[in-house]
Amino acid sequence: MRHRLLPFISAATLILSSVTAFAAPTIKIGALFSVTGPAAFLGEPERNTAVMVVDQINKAGGIKGKKLELVVYDTGGDATKAKQLVNKLIKNDKVSAIIGPSTTGESMAIINDVEKAGIPLISCSAGIKITEPAKKWVFKTAQNDSLAVARIYDYLQKHKLTKVAILTVSDGFGQSGREQLKAQAARYGISVISDDTYGPKDTDMSAQLTKVRGSKAQALICWGTNPGPAVVAKNARQLGIKIPLFMSHGVSSKKFIQLAGDAAEGIKLPSGKVIVADVLPASDPQKKSLLSFVNDYKRQFKAEGDHFGGHAWDAVMLLKGAIERGGDAPAGIRNQLEKTRQFHGIGGTFTFTPKDHAGLGKDAFVLVEVKNRDWVLVK
Repeated sequence: MRHRLLPFISAATLILSSVTAFAAPTIKIGALFSVTGPAAFLGEPERNTAVMVVDQINKAGGIKGKKLELVVYDTGGDATKAKQLVNKLIKNDKVSAIIGPSTTGESMAIINDVEKAGIPLISCSAGIKITEPAKKWVFKTAQNDSLAVARIYDYLQKHKLTKVAILTVSDGFGQSGREQLKAQAARYGISVISDDTYGPKDTDMSAQLTKVRGSKAQALICWGTNPGPAVVAKNARQLGIKIPLFMSHGVSSKKFIQLAGDAAEGIKLPSGKVIVADVLPASDPQKKSLLSFVNDYKRQFKAEGDHFGGHAWDAVMLLKGAIERGGDAPAGIRNQLEKTRQFHGIGGTFTFTPKDHAGLGKDAFVLVEVKNRDWVLVK
C-alpha cells in the first residue's frame, strides 16, 4: 500500500511546511501536480518528492541564505485546470519558476502561458513536443518518448522481431508515443502491421487485442499510463496471446505490477534507472543520486521512490543549481538552466543547450522486465 504525505493538503499548508519559522525573504517556486484523479500515481510521488527535497534544501540553509517556498496546486490531471492554476501561480503567487505538470496534455496546455509571462517551466512529462522544437522558457525532466521507443526497437532489432502491433491510449502521452512508434519503425527494419487505440477510461481492450491475436505480429507494444496498460496485460493473458508484450515508461513503477498482478510477469519496458538502482555498477555516474533519492523517500514515506518522483527530484535540483549560479530572478534561472552540463540526476545525466531543453540521451533508459513481481534488468 502506498503512503501519501497526507490526505491532500492545501498549497498554503505546503508553503508553511517548507518555510516555517523563516522570516527572511524566500524564493517562491510553483508546482503543478496531478495529486488526485487518474494520474495520481504520477502526481503523488512528484508532490511528495518536491516537498521532501525543498525541506532538505531549507534545513541545509537554503540557497545563498534564502529559503525555498514551494506553492503546490493539484490539477487533478485536467489540462483546463492546469491552465487556470498556472496563471494563479504567475499572477497571484508571483513565483520565480514552475515545476510540473505531471502529464503531457497539461504541459502542452500551459506552454503559451509561461512563454508569455517569461517564467521558466520544468515539465515532469514525457511528450517530445513539450521541448521540440525548443521553447525559450520550457524545459523538462521526464525522458523523451522518442528515447523510450528507440530502446524497445533496439531490443526488437537485436532479436529479429520485425512485425509489431501497437496499442496506444488516446491522450497526449499516447498520441506522442504512437507518432514515435510509427516514425522510427523503418529505421530499425520494423513494420507496424496493427495500429489501434483505446480510451483513457476504457476497462476492456479485448476487441483490440483479438485483432492483434489474429494478425502476424511478433510483438505487441502498449503505450499508456495506469490503469489502462494493466487492463491490456490482463486481457492479453485471458485471450492467450503469447507474443512478447512491451509497455512504455509510463508504467515504470510498482503500481503497474500491483494493478496487473500475475499478468505483469514477463512484460518488458524502458525505464529510468531508479527502479533498479541497487543493481547498477558502482561506476554508474547516476548511482549516488539514485540511491540517495530511493533511501530518503523510503525513510520518509515508507514506500519506494520511483521513476515519477525522480522527475520532481531532478526539477528541484536543477532549479537549485541554476539559482546558485544565476540568482533567483526568472531570467537568470532560465539562462542558467540552459547552461546546465553533466548533471547526474534521477532520470539521467542532463546537458541542456539552446536547441535541447530535454537534455538526455538514449542511455537515460534501461530495459527492465517483470519477474516474480519485481523489476530486473534485461541484459
